Amino acid sequence: MEHEHMDEHSELDRMRHSASHVMAQAVMDLIPGAKLAIGPAIEDGFYYDFDLPRPLTPEDLEQIEARMREAIRADYPFVRRVVSRAEAEAMFADQPYKLELIREIPEGEEISIYSHDRFTDLCAGPHVASTGQINPDGIKLLSVAGAYWRGDERRPMLQRIYGTAWPTKAELDAYLAKLAEIERRDHRKLGKQLDLYSFHEIGGAGLAYWHPKGARIRYIIEEFWRQEHFRRGYEILYTPHIGRVDLWKISGHWDFYRENMYSPMDIEGQEYLLKPMNCPFAVLIYKTQTRSYRDLPLRWGELGTVYRYERSGVLHGMLRVRGFTQDDAHIFCRPDQLEDEIVGVINLAQFMLKTFGYDEYLIELSVRDPQNKAKYVGSEENWVLAEQALLRALEREGLSFTRMEGEAKFYGPAIDIKMKDALGRAWQGPTIQVDFNFPERFDLTYVGEDGQPHRPVMVHRTVLGSMERFVAGLVEQYAGAFPVWLAPVQAVLIPIADRHNAYAHSVAQKLKDAGYRVVVDDSSERMNAKIRKAQLDKVPYMLIVGDREMEAGAVAVRKRTGEDLKAKPLDEFMAMLAEDVRSKAIW
Repeated sequence: MEHEHMDEHSELDRMRHSASHVMAQAVMDLIPGAKLAIGPAIEDGFYYDFDLPRPLTPEDLEQIEARMREAIRADYPFVRRVVSRAEAEAMFADQPYKLELIREIPEGEEISIYSHDRFTDLCAGPHVASTGQINPDGIKLLSVAGAYWRGDERRPMLQRIYGTAWPTKAELDAYLAKLAEIERRDHRKLGKQLDLYSFHEIGGAGLAYWHPKGARIRYIIEEFWRQEHFRRGYEILYTPHIGRVDLWKISGHWDFYRENMYSPMDIEGQEYLLKPMNCPFAVLIYKTQTRSYRDLPLRWGELGTVYRYERSGVLHGMLRVRGFTQDDAHIFCRPDQLEDEIVGVINLAQFMLKTFGYDEYLIELSVRDPQNKAKYVGSEENWVLAEQALLRALEREGLSFTRMEGEAKFYGPAIDIKMKDALGRAWQGPTIQVDFNFPERFDLTYVGEDGQPHRPVMVHRTVLGSMERFVAGLVEQYAGAFPVWLAPVQAVLIPIADRHNAYAHSVAQKLKDAGYRVVVDDSSERMNAKIRKAQLDKVPYMLIVGDREMEAGAVAVRKRTGEDLKAKPLDEFMAMLAEDVRSKAIW
């Protein structure tokens, strides 16, 4: 809420908050009947929500921006005044959203307003001294979006104007250039352009359809993932997509996670649920036989598809979907093995991130909210043990991290790793969760060295996250130009004339026989148009063949970067391709 007090505000935040007020005044001047909601500073800018008599247009934004610059150049002072509740209600009598905010301010708490020129707003501040402290050449209105009042879909839909403000024009230009680059890399746009995946309203919102090229990328990642897991002592599971509701009651999801689960379906008088998590199914497999201390640890991976209810307003391409495949794994171990197992997962996660080109990442240690322990399951002793094991593993690896109070899942604390992409944005990636509670709830045991039953510890983890989110992140990380080892098409053969088609197809077959992904463009388009198309499709190599190449058993090699490597014998090109794949080079 905008009226909430802010203990500390940077000068930039003050300036952006002030810009939101200047924008609100411009909207009120230009659109009679506008109703004000809230307008805070946010990261990289500000916004203000309005209830307006008509939809805003791009032309409106231009006019609002021009009016803002007039107010900035007039250098109106921002004046703060404390008012009584009655004064505030009288002042905003025709502003229903402001009246609602006023009524929620606790009795005895100060109610303040800020004014500049002819505009007054309910606001706790702080602001800059005057509108002139906002650089008129450093502001830009960016977009309009819908936003429910108070984030509640049962409340009115408002129009939110997003803007940005910077101390200098150079900083604004740099920020706008970054936005343009983000748009250029948008996985939704590139996914369509490169024919990777799609969504269909008739099939259901938030459900991804993988096209052949996107599916090929996913397959390559999954096969790499499986082989690396086998190498590190994991086995692979497959489990059902639905389970009886009783399973989710035992696991605790029914009590603690129900709002994210789909409604039960009746099957012959019993209730079943689409699984939101894979973990209870791994537990059932564990329970199929008596386990000895010598059997542990058990490391079981599963590329398991789960379904979670997400409101339509938060769905966002492949980044926020309703059905997704997690690169899940569950480790069952003895308490004395826990720290080593966590370190092993950290090492695997680091290896995976580096392989895909993520050299920078942020690590968070998510622990309980010490003030609200009732929302977590399990004993105090087990929570302390779990948090200490994660902490020791991070310290042992010499990794810096941020402690996140209250961010733990209901069943255990976690390490969350957020990878930074080429634009410095953080993406949710590997997660490592320690769980003493599932073994308790499902009565999991192993026979110890003393011949007595003991409780194993369970570790839930992903090292990529979900395939949907991970591939979307890669599309944006690489701007659609996948490295050779991941590219759905690694090379396109381009015959110069029809008489070269047979040779192009014979070369393509040799490459396919060697396990490479190639196509022949023997369309009637001119050679330059074919090269351009291959570049737009972001194919790593274009192999042009004409009379000279046919005679020499060669291919003329061009990279999608525009680099011309000239003619090379086919064997030499295949060796180059093999090295690209082996090294997983990114270029």
